[in-house]
Amino acid sequence: MVKGDPAPRNRSLRLDDADRARLSEGLRHFSQKTDLASCLDRVIEGDCLEQLKYLPPQSVDLLVVDPPYNLSKNYGARRFRQQSPAAYEAFLQDWLRLCVALLKPNASIYVCSEWRSSYSVQKILAQYFIIQNRITWEREKGRAAKQNWKNACEDIWFCSLSPDYYFDLTAVKLVRKVIAPYKNAAGLPKDWHIGEDGNFRLTAPSNLWTDIAVPFWSMQENTDHPTQKPEKLIAKLILASSRPGAVVLDPFLGSGTSAVVAKKLGRHYIGIEQNPDYCLWAAKRLELADHDKAIQGYEDGFFFDRNTKFDTVKLRKMIGK
Repeated sequence: MVKGDPAPRNRSLRLDDADRARLSEGLRHFSQKTDLASCLDRVIEGDCLEQLKYLPPQSVDLLVVDPPYNLSKNYGARRFRQQSPAAYEAFLQDWLRLCVALLKPNASIYVCSEWRSSYSVQKILAQYFIIQNRITWEREKGRAAKQNWKNACEDIWFCSLSPDYYFDLTAVKLVRKVIAPYKNAAGLPKDWHIGEDGNFRLTAPSNLWTDIAVPFWSMQENTDHPTQKPEKLIAKLILASSRPGAVVLDPFLGSGTSAVVAKKLGRHYIGIEQNPDYCLWAAKRLELADHDKAIQGYEDGFFFDRNTKFDTVKLRKMIGK
């Protein structure tokens, strides 16, 4: 192994010169208004404040956004610096107002944030949308703090453009092991099932998610992006709030997770990213998704807790699905 090469078990995405030359040809950049066919299932290279102006109005079913948090962070070719709350709210408003015109009347919106900027995100979202909920998910990576509680969670704000929005509860139920099973008067399982892999139940999703694994070096989906979101996390949002064939927009595409998951789940995507390397990472991942539809922690229509696995064929028979 050459010094500087990744370890043999490191599965993080890598691009060679041939990849870069080939994938660059598929990227898009617009300088005038375009139609849906021209931007559908495309990675658009450019600043979202510019490119959003050229997309067709009322064409998007689901907006999934992971914007820079109000923290100083190096995003490769661009560094985002922490701002005052007022300045950060102005930043949020700049791109969010452009997104509103692109949404269909019954569209849903998810915007990621962390605790410091969550108030600002909620404040700006409330100016445009109906806030339906705040999801908090356990982000188990992170360094311990010597004089504070370790920050191990992030927020996702769930909104809709109107009271009429799509939500599929069944698509995002979680298979959970039953630790203290209850039985009915006849001694039979009450709302749970007995399986060879252990007792389990299908639980309705709450707004507290503890089953997410953050991408790391041994996972197929991992890239060198500093704030990459897990595919499983985005899969929950897309399955809950869009039908097959729907259009998913991400104006801060990063390494491409939302577009990749949309493709794997039979949805269309439009992704905007200004970092050229990130665009190529996204394009490579989308290319790989032609042959590999797997999403870690989600299989055959079921979400699983971390470090658990059930035989999905037997599971379907037991629950009659």
